[in-house]
Amino acid sequence: MIRLIAFLASLSLLTACGETLMDEAQEDLGTFKMRVGYIYTDKALQWPLSRNAEASDWNADLQNALDTRLRRYEGTQEYDVAITLEGFMLAPPGVPIVLNPKSVAVVNVFVYDVAGQEYLAKKHQMEIFESTTGESVILGSGHTRTKEEQIAGLSLNIVDAVEEWIAEQHLESGWFDERVENVEEDPAAPS
Repeated sequence: MIRLIAFLASLSLLTACGETLMDEAQEDLGTFKMRVGYIYTDKALQWPLSRNAEASDWNADLQNALDTRLRRYEGTQEYDVAITLEGFMLAPPGVPIVLNPKSVAVVNVFVYDVAGQEYLAKKHQMEIFESTTGESVILGSGHTRTKEEQIAGLSLNIVDAVEEWIAEQHLESGWFDERVENVEEDPAAPS
């Protein structure tokens, strides 16, 4: 029994350290600059067992997270980013240790290249879970967080996942690379 308690205590410390923060270090997004960030929640479905919440309850937290995390990039090429909330389940109080449901949301992400007038991503779907804290690992977030705290935490995790995903696309697919027409020719370079 003592080993189980020690294991749960160490697990709770490890998971608490991995929580997403609003001011995490920037990713490499090349020339990315967000022109407009759209949030659309009107058609989001609340899934069974979820705490009761209106889809509009997500608007302010999602918009704040999107603006805070993606407006800090000061690149030279503009892109529009849209996130549509498709569905969510906010964890209700469970049975501590035995049944600790986690809040989850499904979103679609759209990335539009303004100058190129094309979508880089059209309806890329992501499933995002809430972070586990030292308290929620044992009791569950339904016991340790309010509905508003769950929405705020999930909103940040959604935008964090989007930021990491577009950074991967920059690295693997060349998104946000400098356009050829934007690179000035060096007059000293041989022709």
